[in-house]
Amino acid sequence: MRRKNWRLVIVGLVLIALAVGFFFFMLSTAPKSNDPAALMQTVGTVSGAVGGLSLVLIVIGLIGRKA
Repeated sequence: MRRKNWRLVIVGLVLIALAVGFFFFMLSTAPKSNDPAALMQTVGTVSGAVGGLSLVLIVIGLIGRKA
């Protein structure tokens, strides 16, 4: 039987929330930028990387470890 690591799952969920919040916050400030397209490309890359990392943490947390 495997024990789920709920700490990793919670951290993954918090990271997803932070990535989405960061994306939408930067979406609202992008029109003030000199190059909004480049800014949003960078923001999307960062948000995607954090989102991917958080999904990996959630999966590893749900798989768990041997008891």
